[in-house]
Amino acid sequence: MDIKEIQSLIKFVAKSGASEVKLETDDLKITIRTGALNTGPETTYVQQIPVAQQAVAPLAVETPGAPAAAEATAAEDDSKFITVKSPIIGTFYRKPSPDKPSFVEVGTTIGEGDVLCVIEAMKLFNDIESEVSGKIVKILVDDSSPVEFDQPLFLVDPS
Repeated sequence: MDIKEIQSLIKFVAKSGASEVKLETDDLKITIRTGALNTGPETTYVQQIPVAQQAVAPLAVETPGAPAAAEATAAEDDSKFITVKSPIIGTFYRKPSPDKPSFVEVGTTIGEGDVLCVIEAMKLFNDIESEVSGKIVKILVDDSSPVEFDQPLFLVDPS
């Protein structure tokens, strides 16, 4: 390989946009590096991370005649209910498929082992079964919403 061929090779590598080319033959070893080591397009990876939904309570405006007893009463009312929590991270579905009815509604009486919902995790659909008997009082998560581990899903009245 003569000098003109080497110069031609250098021009070709510079025009190609490659940052480095190595050429080895029996008697010759050439490494051509251009100044374009980090000038290529930047690759950005976006990862979606499920975020627990947080209920935002409205601002409480206290009036002189009514102290914050309403909040204490609401907390006491919820304390008699059993909270069914998510055993896994995933996407919460109330129905087995879009064209089927929901597993449970508010007011539905459930028994141990009844399917309450489905949580999709890594393309696997997991039936979430009840561990208690009672009546569904409140559904705490919207359909097709992401849920976290140990996030409350339902309130059940065991009586």
